[in-house]
Amino acid sequence: MNIAYYMPFKPLGHPNPSGDLVAGTELYNYLTKAGHNCQLASRLRCRWIYLRPFAFMRLLAEQKRVSQSLSTAPVDLWLSYHSYYKAPDLLGPYCAKKLGIPYVIFQGIYSTKRRRKLKTLPGFYLNRRTLSAADLIFTNKKRDHRNLLRLLPPDRVSYIAPGLHTRDFTFSNEARSRLRSQYELADKVVVMSAAMFRPGVKTDGLTTVIRSCAKLVKEGADIQLLIAGDGNSRAQLKKTGKQLLGKNITFLGKIPRNELYQYYSAADIFAFPGVEESLGMVYLEAQSCGLPVVAYEDWGGGEVIRNSETGLLSSVSEPDLFTQNLKHLVADQELRRALGSNAASHARTHHELDQNYDFLCKRLEDIRTR
Repeated sequence: MNIAYYMPFKPLGHPNPSGDLVAGTELYNYLTKAGHNCQLASRLRCRWIYLRPFAFMRLLAEQKRVSQSLSTAPVDLWLSYHSYYKAPDLLGPYCAKKLGIPYVIFQGIYSTKRRRKLKTLPGFYLNRRTLSAADLIFTNKKRDHRNLLRLLPPDRVSYIAPGLHTRDFTFSNEARSRLRSQYELADKVVVMSAAMFRPGVKTDGLTTVIRSCAKLVKEGADIQLLIAGDGNSRAQLKKTGKQLLGKNITFLGKIPRNELYQYYSAADIFAFPGVEESLGMVYLEAQSCGLPVVAYEDWGGGEVIRNSETGLLSSVSEPDLFTQNLKHLVADQELRRALGSNAASHARTHHELDQNYDFLCKRLEDIRTR
């Protein structure tokens, strides 16, 4: 197939990493490797575009440019990665209609609470219009699947389990020995966490992990907390970490994604609450490397972690249980090993990206030939 591919939130190659950028890039790479010709339709960013008049003017020009360009190099369908209130796809529906081709979205999000605030109200209605124009919407979140069915009929909404290349996230005994020696971890129970050091829920989540580990250290647990990531909250998190954990915390800095498996391998537990985390690819990465996970069940953790099978989940309404779950795993080596083994199997059975995207390709073929 010839596919016009577009990412309205962050274009391919954007310098600021995020889970959405990773997922959108992996989808593009998979389709390309599968033999499809993916043409990058535009690099226009729609993030808060309705609050930026000059960007809106550029949109009008881009609609004309892209539709004219693709009319001379025909495509079979338009595929946009991600459309939601903050970055509604305002290019794809126009161009697809102009070209007379199917319009498909991967990861469309319909959240009615966004109409309650004046700032997000325009984005809600623009995004609802975009979603309503789609011939098919894929989603890898069960909550989003339920919400989309409030707007669209079942034949226009399709759930695909989130996935990753598990071969890139496999336990390495060599990396475990090397890094545990490098960081002088000896026989400590190593808890790992990873997130962007961004103000808000990311920083709050990492702070929760720091406080939980500090409480367990005070109770006598021999823990070392490793945190991977970087960002604007670096100084704040380091200050909190050193105050509460002293030498029992190590900030690893920003680790390239293709090297993260080594640090997961060196750890014994992965912990991150995941407040408002839509999915949390780190949960899949850690499980794929054989780590049991401690998280909240209310958001992304509940999507990909099986409670008491691949990790331990608790509700955000009972924050003390997060610490208790972490304590349970720190104290029980056999439980850690059992849940970690289950986690690796779970990732390979249910979240192998190639397997899940094979289904996506079949649906795209079906809609192309309608």
